[in-house]
Amino acid sequence: MDWQKLTTIEQLQSLKEESKTQPVLIFKHSIRCSISSMALSRLEREWSEELNKITPYYLDLITYRQISNAVETEFGVYHESPQMIVLNGGEVVFDASHMSISTEPLKKWA
Repeated sequence: MDWQKLTTIEQLQSLKEESKTQPVLIFKHSIRCSISSMALSRLEREWSEELNKITPYYLDLITYRQISNAVETEFGVYHESPQMIVLNGGEVVFDASHMSISTEPLKKWA
């Protein structure tokens, strides 16, 4: 799994455009939350080569909370932490939070 860092609000438009040619995953992570750490670990353990068609982006909620707020505004997905959001065709096609986060639903877009 090759995480790309989501560190600027401007990247959101790029991600939206990128998702028109290949699916994009945004993982919103809080380093202060043990459930978030467990969800991140599960995602990384379950990630397989077949999912490499999906570009995963990592958002550190503590450092970049304003980007998380912009994700909620731009894509209309209520903020959760941890949270996994999938963009395809320029729009949100899936989201999950907490212990619902896994790679199984991602196979649909791989």
